[in-house]
Amino acid sequence: MSWHAHLHLDYRQEAARSVARFRHDGPLRILQSLYPEGDAICHNVLVHPPGGLVGGDTLDIDIEAADASHGLITTPGASRFYRSEGELALQRTRIRLAKGARLEWLPLEAICYSGCRAENRLTIEAEPGAEMIGWDVTALGLPNANQPFERGTYLQHIEVPGVWLERGRIDAADQRLLQSPLGFGGHRCIASLFFVSGTPAARARREALLGLARTAIDAHGLQESAGATSPHAEIVVLRVLAPVVEPAMQLLRQVWQAWRAELWQLPASSPRIWAT
Repeated sequence: MSWHAHLHLDYRQEAARSVARFRHDGPLRILQSLYPEGDAICHNVLVHPPGGLVGGDTLDIDIEAADASHGLITTPGASRFYRSEGELALQRTRIRLAKGARLEWLPLEAICYSGCRAENRLTIEAEPGAEMIGWDVTALGLPNANQPFERGTYLQHIEVPGVWLERGRIDAADQRLLQSPLGFGGHRCIASLFFVSGTPAARARREALLGLARTAIDAHGLQESAGATSPHAEIVVLRVLAPVVEPAMQLLRQVWQAWRAELWQLPASSPRIWAT
């Protein structure tokens, strides 16, 4: 039996407090709002109780943030795309940020099991004055559990319409992509951290973010397979390849915390769910 689940999450500022309201249909919801950083930032955990997607499943996630609101969203564990007998498993996330809104989109990794046929799509629309930090982390198989990604396909799509598009199709049969030093070089984790601004960011601001990312990369064990760039005045992105998820996630968390301090003068504050 396949699932089509939908979640609509709406952030608004009410009496100087960022508040999350949501409605859902199917097995997709958020847990209680938390305020470990005070009323200005609402932390939420997005939960999909079945724990993964099989062929025919669709998850639709719609997130809206109103003026002056600030939301932070994560997940309690990895998303999982399981083996499919032919039908597509699809996750679609649409984020719309109004003027002056801030959002941090920090889900844990998506794991592609051997035999999956999956698509993971993220679309971001930011009005002038809105800003967002997000990441996308994909694991191909479970190398440490002796479960390699030997067959199947995965489409990854990240888009800011008219500004930035990253789209790639990974086929387990494409050994030139997976093994070549001009491709993934044998790595099985692909990760990106990105800053999106609804207004072109000043060069000095973008250079500051790039400097923080490159300093962290230079001191990290993944320095040979990571880099940072600004492909557009509204985008700064760090990309990294790693043999497994943990070192890539360590680098992304380090740079995320440095970026939020630089952009918004916010101290490091990890979601509590990550410590459980």
